[in-house]
Amino acid sequence: MISSEILRFFESRQTSIVDLIRGIVDIESPSFDYERSCEVVSWIEQKFRGLSLDLTIEKIPAAGVGEHLVIRAFPSNEKHFFFLGHTDTVHPVGTKQKNPTRIEEDKFYGCGIFDMKANIVLMLECLRYFAETSIRPSRPITILLSSDEEVGSATGRPLVERYAADAAACFVFEPSFDGKVKTGRKGTGMYSLHAHGIPSHAGLEPEKGASAILELSHQIEMLHSLNAPEIGTTVNVCTIKGGTTMNVIPEHAECSVDVRFSTVAEAERIDTAIHTLSAQDPRVSLELRGGINRPPMERTDAVIALYEKARDLASSFDYTLGETQVGGASDGNFVGTLGVPVLDGLGTAGAGAHTLHEHILVSDIAKRATLISLLMN
Repeated sequence: MISSEILRFFESRQTSIVDLIRGIVDIESPSFDYERSCEVVSWIEQKFRGLSLDLTIEKIPAAGVGEHLVIRAFPSNEKHFFFLGHTDTVHPVGTKQKNPTRIEEDKFYGCGIFDMKANIVLMLECLRYFAETSIRPSRPITILLSSDEEVGSATGRPLVERYAADAAACFVFEPSFDGKVKTGRKGTGMYSLHAHGIPSHAGLEPEKGASAILELSHQIEMLHSLNAPEIGTTVNVCTIKGGTTMNVIPEHAECSVDVRFSTVAEAERIDTAIHTLSAQDPRVSLELRGGINRPPMERTDAVIALYEKARDLASSFDYTLGETQVGGASDGNFVGTLGVPVLDGLGTAGAGAHTLHEHILVSDIAKRATLISLLMN
């Protein structure tokens, strides 16, 4: 089937696709909400089981988090195409009252619609295309929808790495960036630095105290000296708190540290430097928590080749597909480290991820679904 025929297939289904997107978005599923995670996973399972395909579907419980969902189609001994996404959102229950699911001209609004529930429907529709046309993709397809991506993937990461190990390529259905796919992502580190000092009366005997706040201020200067923005490395203290009350030399202070880097070498440099921080005041002790959360997803030759294939397929039906590299991380970062080519940001065009004006563009749905289906041929 040529690209124009595939496009017409999805255009003919646009009303049904919109209804499906509305259905999944209206099921609120914030991170760490086990019950609602299971609810949205059951909805997804039901929709996939409605396809005329021989599917293997597995739900994997994660205590306190929800259920991860694995769907396999077109089994064979070949390496598979790996579709990667997540069911959790950042929006607390009740947020849909502030950003109700609705369409205004070309914008389709809803909590989690852009990041990334509409894109779960894209996965469903891609398999529907193969089911209804009796065309087989060139490789088997494995879909993993994790339930804790927005909060660091503590339970999802082992599954991501397990199914990525045998993948020929990974397609991450995270939001696009102005319609562009993402060929590079920075890695992330999340730390908290705690200073433990000695309290004393600030008026009567301040010299007997050791200020945790003063010590932490010195450490913050050291942390910011690690920045190297010219090569994509940023180190930022984002929150700080400490002290007891007005007239006491502060015994405790802490700050959070956000780290972004473009290469593994930079990750190692920053992590080593943070772990070797030492207190200027020997009476104050430092405690470091956290570490590197996600490695960088580097723009390798294999990633470039995968993007160029997607770009050329898009041009076959006059669809422009750009690329970009971003500072935010995704589960695709874990896959890239394994040497598997990753094309991220395959989700429908839109904007406003994690905000109350989150939306996708209805006009992009059929085009994006067409591109994804072409990539599977």
